[in-house]
Amino acid sequence: MYNTDLPTRAELPSTGKLTRSTLAAAVVAAALLVTLVLPAEYAIDPTGAGRLLGLTEMGEIKLQLAEEAELDREASQAASTSSGEADPMASSTSAQDEPQREASQAVADASSSQEEAPELSEAVATWRDEVSFTLTPGEGTEYKMTMEKGAVATFAWISEGGAINFDTHGDGNGNSISYQKGRGVPEDAGELEAAFTGNHGWFFRNRNDNEVTVVLRIDGDYGELKRML
Repeated sequence: MYNTDLPTRAELPSTGKLTRSTLAAAVVAAALLVTLVLPAEYAIDPTGAGRLLGLTEMGEIKLQLAEEAELDREASQAASTSSGEADPMASSTSAQDEPQREASQAVADASSSQEEAPELSEAVATWRDEVSFTLTPGEGTEYKMTMEKGAVATFAWISEGGAINFDTHGDGNGNSISYQKGRGVPEDAGELEAAFTGNHGWFFRNRNDNEVTVVLRIDGDYGELKRML
């Protein structure tokens, strides 16, 4: 014997009410997907709301971490493959190492140009901004400049205590670009020309077992230097 009264047919929601409720739920879910989930998870921000809420930067960091993890996995796989070969450099000719070779070549070119001319830190009499920060093992941080399209900033950074990973990139107004990436790089210097109006700068990560201190110096045509995280 049940004590609960069963609803009558008149008390049950109609098909029209159920349809409207389903459509309303679908609209709300789509709005949350576009304004919250896509920016936070994939750095896709078609409405601009994610940037205002700080979710797009969260998504960019997640993508950078995932890319770093993939690079570490590929490097470990390449190392294990080459360990049984007579020539330890043979694996460097594989396609998966092409990004690392390009980054290394860029750093080598920058180093050779610095040997032929005075150091960049000496060539620039005064730096507009100079920041120093310490990264614990596994920690990452990001510094960006607000720049107009075509603006050029001169930079020089050095890592004391160990080489680090970096990604020079930019984003803004729905655009994104990666200028240069490097793994295990102790220093870098050169010029950064903004491909579009937005935020442009560096993401640094310490993959060492000890703390490292990074000194970043910048000069040129930009609005503001700010730490993003």
